[in-house]
Amino acid sequence: MCLFWHRKNEATICSVLFSILLVLKEEHILPTAAITEDNVYIIYMERKQHHNPERLVETHHETLASVLGSRAASSDSMIYSYKHGFSGFAARLTATQAQMVAELPAVAQVIPNRLYKMQTTRSWDYLQLYAQSPDNLLHQAKMGDGVIIGLIDSGIWPESEAFTDKDLGPIPSRWVGVCESGEFFNAAKSCNRKLIGARYFIRALQAQYGKPFNATESGDYLSPRDSSGHGTHTSATAGGSFISNVSHDGLAIGTIRGGAPRARLAMYKVCWNVYGGVCAAADLLKAFDEAIHDGVDVLSVSIAADIPLYSDVDMHNGITIGAFHAVTKGITVVCAAGNDGPNGQTLKQTPSPWILTVAASTLDRSFPTPITLGNNWTIMGQAMFTGQDTGFTNLVYPEVSDLLVPRYCQSLSPNDTWLDGNVVLCFVLEQAAEDTAWSVREAGGLGLIVSKNPSKSLQPCPQDFPCAQVSYEIGMQILYYIRSTRHPIVRIRPSKTHIGKPVSTNVAYFSSRGPSSIAPAILKPDIAAPGVNILAAVSSNDFSDKTAFGFKSGTSMATPHVSGIVALLKSLHPQWSPAAIRSAIFTTAWTTDPSGEPIFAEGEPMKLANPFDFGGGIVNPNKAADPGLIYDMTTADYISYLCAMGYGNSIISHLIEHPKSCPSKAPSILDINLPSITVPTLKNSTAITRTVTNVGAVNSTYKGIIEPPLGTIVAVRPDILIFNSTIKTISFAVVIASTHTVSTGFYFGSLTWKDGKHDVRSPISVRTEITESYG
Repeated sequence: MCLFWHRKNEATICSVLFSILLVLKEEHILPTAAITEDNVYIIYMERKQHHNPERLVETHHETLASVLGSRAASSDSMIYSYKHGFSGFAARLTATQAQMVAELPAVAQVIPNRLYKMQTTRSWDYLQLYAQSPDNLLHQAKMGDGVIIGLIDSGIWPESEAFTDKDLGPIPSRWVGVCESGEFFNAAKSCNRKLIGARYFIRALQAQYGKPFNATESGDYLSPRDSSGHGTHTSATAGGSFISNVSHDGLAIGTIRGGAPRARLAMYKVCWNVYGGVCAAADLLKAFDEAIHDGVDVLSVSIAADIPLYSDVDMHNGITIGAFHAVTKGITVVCAAGNDGPNGQTLKQTPSPWILTVAASTLDRSFPTPITLGNNWTIMGQAMFTGQDTGFTNLVYPEVSDLLVPRYCQSLSPNDTWLDGNVVLCFVLEQAAEDTAWSVREAGGLGLIVSKNPSKSLQPCPQDFPCAQVSYEIGMQILYYIRSTRHPIVRIRPSKTHIGKPVSTNVAYFSSRGPSSIAPAILKPDIAAPGVNILAAVSSNDFSDKTAFGFKSGTSMATPHVSGIVALLKSLHPQWSPAAIRSAIFTTAWTTDPSGEPIFAEGEPMKLANPFDFGGGIVNPNKAADPGLIYDMTTADYISYLCAMGYGNSIISHLIEHPKSCPSKAPSILDINLPSITVPTLKNSTAITRTVTNVGAVNSTYKGIIEPPLGTIVAVRPDILIFNSTIKTISFAVVIASTHTVSTGFYFGSLTWKDGKHDVRSPISVRTEITESYG
């Protein structure tokens, strides 16, 4: 436990070891940090005392020296100075010293450093960004040439062909970042005109644990080099170069590239392969601070917070604070929604309207794997099995007496000799599927059929171990065959790749869902993008290996898809604000899959997807290039959101770095100019205001078309918007009333502005709440 000081003499007990996950499928447990006399603290100053960065650093040292007694002591204690996005610093202090710093007039907050923990060949064609077509966004935006994508992640594998700079022109002149050398990372050789920047931040993590980073023990590198492959995968997905004839052992063969293949990349490594993967808040904030200074256009952050979340303005929430400062500088920040689905209220990002939050969807690609039983019944399972045909082999199920504890396949051991040389059928939960494959293999099993809730997220079988997944329904039919046959046998053949119909698009099982637990009136996630079985570059054991590729699944993989699309939009519309880009992506999204079929959300049970599953829908990049109307926002709108959330004038002033007072009557959070309408507690008729800006033809007329949620009456005033050379922005009101006589769950509808060319769609989500009497 630790103390958190907010201004003068305000102490609140907090837990410092809430983790933030760099979103992977695996879960790890973070051991408690070593207890030392001092700790790392982030000091957030009242406002920027100087605009000169060097003078600002001196001010930070002067502030710290006033407590520690000397400039030398200040230099020894200070870890980072934050001078671009906001004014502050990170320092190693005792609890007493931290409290003394908190009492200084120029200091707004002192908080403990928060520890963090680490969380394609088809996807771009699926999104209709065909490399061969001259008319889509990819070519209109010159493949993102000149745009700089920054990634805050686990590092990068610079040797990969995905980061070749062949045919690229000079580095954009506005770039002022650096390529930093380190362990097995020579800046002169590793960076080029594609990978233009690479930095690493570990000082806060080292100070937190009170010992130097041991690269040998961790299997990581004290440099921007990526050991886990996560940062390499996200970088290649967002902006990797074209590489032909790529596959995973023959599966998913094709040409691989990023969304903006001519964009430049800058890696900011903040997560490290220690204790299962750890990042420190002070390191992450420093990455944001430097990225703002360096000149990036987009920041892709596949990092998400554990539940329960800190508020938007709490400095523990390093992503939200860092993203706020980046967005106010014109940088679009794209973040992962998290991998805690399929239940509702599992989003691992705060609902901050300045962040573009991404859910994960599937592709129209599958890996059919024939499973033939001894009765000649062939089932088409799903797998990434590239080994040899098993031939017919004994098939078993871990039966036990009803009086005994059931056998759980994910915890089998070599003592379970009954499965030696056999294929085993196992019924498992989603998160136990991969553990089951390893457990069965180690126990001597020859193969595995996993029966689980249907989802398309697959894991490659360990060392070509034959493991295929089927639904519970099919699993029960296989079990009936086992129980009704004297000598049940099975044959598993290698997987193949299938693209297109009849494979449907789903929101992934693991993708975190809304509504937001902090601000349910702010619709999150914003958008969904491919994040299941994505093939991209990864790290290797060989520094000369340029062709290491692998499948990964997660909202981490969906996030760089949207980041790449943002880079294309930024290239095409450099004057658009982050909110304008977010609106264009949101209002033009697919609410059916690209072939027109409904989108389902994987879960228990599977259901039709709604805005809490995918926000506006599946990202549609070509439509986003020409949205017709946008719902724009500026810093003033974000301040209105903060006021509506009830945050105090003092904390808002600290965040925006100048004095600000909220109006005496707090603004309604329902009036924040989002491209969506969410009313979590509709009691009476409610009027909601929105403003749209015309970015299409100068003379345009739009008609409002309403699909009301079940049991509600919705009207828009005016219902016709007429734009011309002098009228470019129009406000309108949406009036919503309920006909329900009892409290309900959420129902969904939409408001779509149509001009004959554009469909500017805003989902409407409404929950009626009737107050119960008591007495």
